Amino acid sequence: MTALGFLYPGHSGEDDYPRMEQLLGSDIRLPLVHTEIGEDAHRVDALLEMGSAARLAAGVEELRLSGAEAIVWACTSGSFVYGWQGAHEQVRALARAAGLPASSTSFAFAHAVPEIGARRVAVAATYPEDVAALFAAFLKDAGVEVVAVRGAGVITAVEVATWGVEQVLALAREADHPDADAILLPDTALHTASHIPALEAALGKPVLTANQVTVWEGLRLADRRVNAPELGTLFTREPIVQV
Repeated sequence: MTALGFLYPGHSGEDDYPRMEQLLGSDIRLPLVHTEIGEDAHRVDALLEMGSAARLAAGVEELRLSGAEAIVWACTSGSFVYGWQGAHEQVRALARAAGLPASSTSFAFAHAVPEIGARRVAVAATYPEDVAALFAAFLKDAGVEVVAVRGAGVITAVEVATWGVEQVLALAREADHPDADAILLPDTALHTASHIPALEAALGKPVLTANQVTVWEGLRLADRRVNAPELGTLFTREPIVQV
């Protein structure tokens, strides 16, 4: 049995996790603890507070007691908003507090893009344009070429959580670019766990979504590989071997 722990801000798209747990198989558990969100706003000052060390540390003990082997901060905007170095410091502090390997959704994207063999990506973000640009800058620091960025301008996670698959697909289509090898949807408030194969079929290329890559990152930290076609290319592709 492998248990992976997730710190999730507030209440919005967290029901993706039991759905993914069901798809991954009976020997993987995905315990999730909610952190205090503070102000629900995709605004830099609010996001910095949401991802503060004190807010993350508050949920660590419950995950330790759940038997988690690794912990992931299941929030993209509340990690990349700190910048490349600041996001590293954030996960190092989380690892120290937990005494476990730790990461965040932002780093999950940075690791997942090369895993699927992509070099250039398009970003389809629910965020305002300025916050979406910060994610693109984070990816560039990770060595990922961003060829297009679309920000939908949604302020709150609560609103994002109401989106259905047609809205998600429309945003992804608007962001897509002929040179993009993959499309990234970086918001853990967005429900995508049930829609990834349909999105990939409609767009004709791999799609990486926030909750999907967050779970994959937890598995990576625990040195587990799981084949789950219902979760898209990321969960079916053989790892890229560097030569």
